[in-house]
Amino acid sequence: MTYPSAPRPDQPTLVGRLLAEGAGTFVLVFGLIGTAIFASGPLEGDGTPEPVGILGVALALGISVIIGAYAFGPISGGHFNPAVSLGLASAGKLAWRDLPGYVVAQVIGGFLGATAVVAIATGAPGDLLTHARDTGFASNGYGDHSPDGFSIVSTIVVEVIGTAVFVHIILGVTNAGAHPEVAPIPIGLTLSLLLLVAIPIDNAGFNPARSLATAIYGGAPALSQLWVFIVAPCCGALIAGITNRFLFETARRNRSIVFENQNA
Repeated sequence: MTYPSAPRPDQPTLVGRLLAEGAGTFVLVFGLIGTAIFASGPLEGDGTPEPVGILGVALALGISVIIGAYAFGPISGGHFNPAVSLGLASAGKLAWRDLPGYVVAQVIGGFLGATAVVAIATGAPGDLLTHARDTGFASNGYGDHSPDGFSIVSTIVVEVIGTAVFVHIILGVTNAGAHPEVAPIPIGLTLSLLLLVAIPIDNAGFNPARSLATAIYGGAPALSQLWVFIVAPCCGALIAGITNRFLFETARRNRSIVFENQNA
């Protein structure tokens, strides 16, 4: 007896892909900022667990990305980050015509994620929400608004390098010769590693949608420095996308040369 092949799922529509990007970015921002606001600072009350610290925040983002990538990646590619979408477009992995829609969906998803954290914080005892806003609402910053007082130069360098590394890893683990079913794991772990480096420097951006979402609630100082956390990650993503495309083209040409020599 023979069995018919399993039906193939329909190709996701653009609307479906944008909804997936928005949902994934919501999960990312909600997981990251929720952990930073509710679990990384001083907590009160009997039986309350100890704060998770930088390691916990870094793992929260990595886990959020892994979850989002497995849940929504098959639909949209699982970018959840305007800089990543820009890098993938420059690498030829995303149509340029789709980039604006992806960015808008990610920005909306990130804003809703931060807003959900605010909504929860309004029910907290004491002045948790006021304190979170007065201290920048986990926003990115440099100089006086850097956790450890790092300069704008340090911030730009870490944002460019970190985003370039992140986009390179994404392109590497999702290329045709890799195993896409496990790709979300190294992507999430890479982001956790980058956060361990960057949180003391500038609260770790690497994602303009995340930076904008928290800056909206972080007040004027966060908004005044927001441009750095849009421009620097986008520059890093472009560097990664362009250089990765060149590297893969070079590797492809080299394989062709080897194949031709073997069959000469």
